[in-house]
Amino acid sequence: MSAQYLFAPQEVNSVGIKGETKRFPVRRIYCVGRNYAEHTREMGHDPDRELPFFFNKNPDNLILNNGDFPYPSATKDVHHEIEMVIAIGTGGVNIPVEKALDHVYGYALGLDMTRRDLQGEAKKTGRPWEIGKAFEHSAPMGEIVPASQIGHLSKGEIWLKVNGAVRQKSDLSQLIWNVPEIIAHLSAIFELKAGDLIMTGTPAGVAAVKPGDVMEGYCEGLGTLTAKVV
Repeated sequence: MSAQYLFAPQEVNSVGIKGETKRFPVRRIYCVGRNYAEHTREMGHDPDRELPFFFNKNPDNLILNNGDFPYPSATKDVHHEIEMVIAIGTGGVNIPVEKALDHVYGYALGLDMTRRDLQGEAKKTGRPWEIGKAFEHSAPMGEIVPASQIGHLSKGEIWLKVNGAVRQKSDLSQLIWNVPEIIAHLSAIFELKAGDLIMTGTPAGVAAVKPGDVMEGYCEGLGTLTAKVV
């Protein structure tokens, strides 16, 4: 007998896949904090290789197809953070570094939009970051490019422009913790499963946006991502 629900369950959130009609169903969205040295300094921290830490966004925070980014409530300081995203194809626990890439389905380009003022208040009081990170529409994301098409990304230019002016620019080779290391660390504290997305951290240059601004991101191998602030 099929399950009976009190109300209709939410539809599965999913991301398009380049060259495929099938879609990538999203289970969880993990985010790596402070994973570029210059951004770590920018945020007032030492970029030495402290153990990576993670926070979460929700699958229904996604904005797809270069959709508009609605300026969120309860904030006056919303920042852009351009990031490469790992799409997990097969899960596991305590995945060793040397086997980690076997679990990657592909990669995407995403924005970790942040209510910086609310995040800052949470930091001061030792509270969780969700209020600054996991709000509605906080994760614009492009389509996933399978690793079978582009290989595994360990270097390549990544940048973000706002209204045509470069705000963030770096190279994936500057990640403090690379893709295999991220997966190894994350799988030691959570069980990864197919459908998980991992946002790998942002370069220096994060700054505020306002309604009317147009954000354009790029990562070598992944193409561009555009979102207008409305």
